[in-house]
Amino acid sequence: MVQIKPFKAIRPNETVVKEVASLPYDVLDSNEARLIGDQNPQSFLHIDKAEIDLAKDYSPYAKEVYQKAAENLKAFIEKGWLKQDKTENFYIYQLTMNGRPQTGLVVCTAVEDYLNKKIKKHEFTRAEKELDRINHVDTTDANTSPIFLTYRENQTVNELLTSWMNQQEAMYDFTSFHEVRHQVWAIDQKETIEQLVVLFAEQIDSLYIADGHHRTESAVKVALKRRAQFPTVPANTEFNYFLSVLFPEEQLAIMDYNRVVDVPIEEDYLDQVAKKFDIQEVGMEPFKPQEPKTMGMYLNGQWYKLTAKPEIRSTDAVNGLDVAILQDQILRPIFDIQDIRTDERIDFIGGIRGLGELVEAVDSGKFTVAFAMYPTTMDELLKVADSGEVMPPKSTWFEPKLLSGLFVHDLESDAGF
Repeated sequence: MVQIKPFKAIRPNETVVKEVASLPYDVLDSNEARLIGDQNPQSFLHIDKAEIDLAKDYSPYAKEVYQKAAENLKAFIEKGWLKQDKTENFYIYQLTMNGRPQTGLVVCTAVEDYLNKKIKKHEFTRAEKELDRINHVDTTDANTSPIFLTYRENQTVNELLTSWMNQQEAMYDFTSFHEVRHQVWAIDQKETIEQLVVLFAEQIDSLYIADGHHRTESAVKVALKRRAQFPTVPANTEFNYFLSVLFPEEQLAIMDYNRVVDVPIEEDYLDQVAKKFDIQEVGMEPFKPQEPKTMGMYLNGQWYKLTAKPEIRSTDAVNGLDVAILQDQILRPIFDIQDIRTDERIDFIGGIRGLGELVEAVDSGKFTVAFAMYPTTMDELLKVADSGEVMPPKSTWFEPKLLSGLFVHDLESDAGF
């Protein structure tokens, strides 16, 4: 069973919420973020990717970047673009994309639950990305981006949130990137807050990281650092919790997370692939897999359908994943890409960008071959996490993305304890 805690959110003034709310820091590179930031001084990217306010020769990981992020957070509050609620609340965050809503509960979750494996992961992290967010959280003394968690369906929680939304007016309601509608309600009634705390403590066995492994690890490591600095503070001190949005798993959809590779293509490459896959030429139109154990491959202006032969299929929670089959049967043995987390010859393109991005990446000459993947399912994600295993990196792409800037959690390390 898991702990959830209300908190005093730092959040946008209602008059500028659409200007402040931004795409997450990790779906934009510095150049893309700089373009947005140059056009919008109120964008939360000035806090989450503060290198956009420094000279281009600064590394995104320079200490000045994190100092600038802290300065910008303070400035946003001073200018009234952000404000802090006076009471500890929960919040409801509903995103609607293509007519499909998903409703999340915005809370603080416990560092202790992560350490005790009640909050489960399904991916490893990269050291440099983890260190980046450690420095960001440590310097701003805040969780500036929420962690996207999921849990197995609980009808009582669903009914409670639905009832609140039906009876209360949303404090935010706007449409933003990719035509996604974002609505937010504050749950400020103590009785309802306590109901939710008890429900999660008594009925929700585990939480699962859907997106945000680096943010989770970073928040936990900053908390452990604070514990060492302040060993006598109470267990419910803010830095022992991190900002999360909790969604029931049945409402979530995972999109394909595709691969592009820059390697020499040997003359017998297709013959090597044919040992493990049935290969079918499908023409010049992008091929989007419609069933598991199939993938599209774009090579030399031609799309192919690859179907995994029975002997390479597995019922194992990890080895049976389509992304694992690609990794085990093509990337490692044929291209000698042993670690896709660190090998610079491979890159990843989220399904929201469309298969045209794969074609462009190869036709431009930057990459030689692309793979269009069948999406990992929520059931597969939960099974891997429950087994204590991890998926290959970049196995899941969730849409719609939670916007950053709608909620900030103050760690209150300067509270005087």
